Amino acid sequence: MTAITQEFEALPVSRLQDLVVITGFSGAGKSTAMNVFEDAGYFCVDNLPPEMIGQLVALFVHEGSKVERAAIVFDVRGGDYFEALRAVLEDLRTAGPRHRVLFLDADEQTLLTRYQETRRRHPLAAHGSVAAGIAHERELLHPLRGAADLVIDTTGLKASTLRRRIADELLPRQPTSRLAVTFQSFGFKHGPPRDADLTFDVRFLPNPHWEPTLRPLTGFDQRVRDYVEREGRMKAFLERLEPLLDYVLPQYIEEGKAHLMVAIGCTGGRHRSVAIAECLAARYGGRDDLFVEITHRDVERPPAQ
Repeated sequence: MTAITQEFEALPVSRLQDLVVITGFSGAGKSTAMNVFEDAGYFCVDNLPPEMIGQLVALFVHEGSKVERAAIVFDVRGGDYFEALRAVLEDLRTAGPRHRVLFLDADEQTLLTRYQETRRRHPLAAHGSVAAGIAHERELLHPLRGAADLVIDTTGLKASTLRRRIADELLPRQPTSRLAVTFQSFGFKHGPPRDADLTFDVRFLPNPHWEPTLRPLTGFDQRVRDYVEREGRMKAFLERLEPLLDYVLPQYIEEGKAHLMVAIGCTGGRHRSVAIAECLAARYGGRDDLFVEITHRDVERPPAQ
């Protein structure tokens, strides 16, 4: 039994009702997540060394503490630090107060782009490449990812979408009959989205990529949409897909689901999937029982030659 475990077991019954531990990749959105809980009235602590967690939790559950909900954010700083974090989480699972672990993930290119935009150094590669730091961090974080209560892949997510996902999944749900639906286009050549609830492959539709004049355009352009529709297969596909969505969306609402991601994939994610996702967003955007958002993960990627 560790000293922290003994400290937890000696804690009295307290007012602390919810403790959320936020971890994951540097650059994956932990600060955004903390803001969600802070806005919801949680007592939030950022970058707390693991060795101090036991003391902090003891303060939270102290007889005179008024803290009812708390969120703690951890950043990986090095191997020893990370091993201490794993040990503390194990102690929390064994003898600590009720808690949940949120893990934020993202693919390598997304993390690289975010570091390039902020011009920050990676904490595990202060004198090396960001890519090397990300690779090291992925190796260290692997055990934690599998033990998390909720994993959110922030690849392609806007900050507003991430905030809503966290609120939907981890905050007390307000009585509502509105379902948040995200239609996301993507390219299979860049990998499928890892957090899609429903995925549809539209690579059977006519491909504008093979038309030199259409290749540099995207599914936002009417000329591309006309090309995809020219054989009538796009219309036939929508005539079959929309009744399916008309059926399942009310079922998800009745079940109490808060967010649904519908992913539409083509080869590169620039033409056919974009056109279909735009059509679906237009079709369902006016419904009172839905909150519709559309994202295009790969539309800004340069077309293959």
